[in-house]
Amino acid sequence: MASITQDMRFRLSLIQYAEKYGVTKAAIKYKTNRQYIYRWKNRYDGSIDSLRDRSRRPHHHPHQHTPEEIKLISDMRRRNPDAGLVVFWVKLTQRGYTRSIPGLYRFLKKQDITAVHPPNPKYIPKPYEQMDHPGQRIQIDVKFVPSACLVNEAVGKKFYQYTAIDEYSRWRFVEAFEEHSTYSSAMFLEHLLKAFPFPVECVQTDNGPEFTNRFTTQREKPTLFQVHLQNHGIRHKLIRPYTPRHNGKAERCHRKDNERFYATHTFYSFEDFSRQLKRYNRRDYNNFPMRPLGWKTPSQILKEYGTRV
Repeated sequence: MASITQDMRFRLSLIQYAEKYGVTKAAIKYKTNRQYIYRWKNRYDGSIDSLRDRSRRPHHHPHQHTPEEIKLISDMRRRNPDAGLVVFWVKLTQRGYTRSIPGLYRFLKKQDITAVHPPNPKYIPKPYEQMDHPGQRIQIDVKFVPSACLVNEAVGKKFYQYTAIDEYSRWRFVEAFEEHSTYSSAMFLEHLLKAFPFPVECVQTDNGPEFTNRFTTQREKPTLFQVHLQNHGIRHKLIRPYTPRHNGKAERCHRKDNERFYATHTFYSFEDFSRQLKRYNRRDYNNFPMRPLGWKTPSQILKEYGTRV
């Protein structure tokens, strides 16, 4: 139902006053002219809807599409229902159409015959592969320490947090580094293997140059990190490029680190950062109950698995 505007109420009040006291007095009271009152009195038929503003849109214009052009557009649209605006315009120009692209767009919009785009194919994710035992697959990722956390002599430097998380138990190992390179990745791997109490079968990483040469000029040459993996007989799994959600557990714990750790801590040196990071990981992560683990801690899951085997 169309709404009643203030202008319509004003005109109705104006007409009722003019009928009672005359047009001249109505024009003086409502501060308007007599012609305005007569126009709306002639238009008024007893219903307030007759006082609504009429469309000022012209019925025709000198440059409107001709019947021949309309037929050409209709025929082309029937044969090319999915063609985009530019492609559709090019097809028309090849058959003698001389209007501009904006002019064609306005006509298509007015006639409601714009392109009908088929829906994009729905993304169907692969079912998640549940891990059966600790070490079956470990995700490794690197986090850049926010510069806002660095104070005093640490200002202007760059620190990095290497993170490894076991997909079965959510047990996590972190280490601070001053360098973001394949050497740091290799050293982190060696320290991880010493700290993790179970054999590691697979390591999953992104495609960064600190892990792989996949997107560098030396793509056939293994990095130092991959050499260390081969020496230990560990399989290296690379996630799909530009798809960080495939390394989701490491990405999620980095987001939690921002909320629980980096948002409330500052570091005045690399040694200070390394010390605080180890304390936080030991106290607030590996010994923190998690819902996916049935509100058990990662340390409890590893301990329980060790007693079963």
